[in-house]
Amino acid sequence: MILFINACVRTQSRTKRLADALLGKIAEPITELCLADIAFPVVNEAFLQERDHLIAAGDFDNPRFALARQFAEADEIVIAAPYWDLSFPAALKQYFEQINVTGITFVYTPEGYPQGLCRAKRLIYITTAGGSYVPEAFGFGYVKALAQSFYGIEDIRLIKAAGLDIDGADVEGLLETAITSTA
Repeated sequence: MILFINACVRTQSRTKRLADALLGKIAEPITELCLADIAFPVVNEAFLQERDHLIAAGDFDNPRFALARQFAEADEIVIAAPYWDLSFPAALKQYFEQINVTGITFVYTPEGYPQGLCRAKRLIYITTAGGSYVPEAFGFGYVKALAQSFYGIEDIRLIKAAGLDIDGADVEGLLETAITSTA
């Protein structure tokens, strides 16, 4: 199963358009998770205490961990997240807070290092940006570090189109170039 994590909020999202082009080339079943439709709980002390209690009890079937289980069981993961405010939409960070569950998506080795438990061998991160300045460390780099260091996903790919809002930019050409790179 391909898990498509949609962090796009605009109806005319250029990032979603790139994602749709990639997903249209995949013959496997796709499960879309639209983050704009999820009311994430506030991560506060009470939330963390309950989560820690459930983990300590080994209650990984608890509905609280449904997103983590779904992520860990996916064969491949596609994330579509526009680049804005020097990162990605806050909903994607909230999503990561829900799926970072010791015992489902990773465990710690006796030496204290994370070891991934996820089935996926590949994660594709799709993004667009209005400007040309898109430092990977602020968006893609964060996701890549989590995927490789915590989830055990080694093959991380980036598909992006940048400079879309620069005066005179050939928006359709830039998007088409990015779409072509999804082959």
